[in-house]
Amino acid sequence: MQTLSSVEAQNRFGQLIDAAQREPIGITRRGRPVAFIVSAQEMEELLEARRLRDGVQASAHRQWADACAEGWNAVNDQIGSFADEHSTL
Repeated sequence: MQTLSSVEAQNRFGQLIDAAQREPIGITRRGRPVAFIVSAQEMEELLEARRLRDGVQASAHRQWADACAEGWNAVNDQIGSFADEHSTL
């Protein structure tokens, strides 16, 4: 992957857009990475990967929440509602 300073990137922006069609271009400021220039196709692939990852995470969170609710319902069925006996309302 090619890496350039932000000043170099400004001066060669047109060339970088062409180069980004072949590989991502790293942009640094004061020696630290701050941005990347990627092709539109690569960006779409990255966004799709993010959507898939977020969907998996949401599914895992939902499964965890369902398992917690099932566990709580089992306790409630076995010993009753804590709110009835211990409520301060």
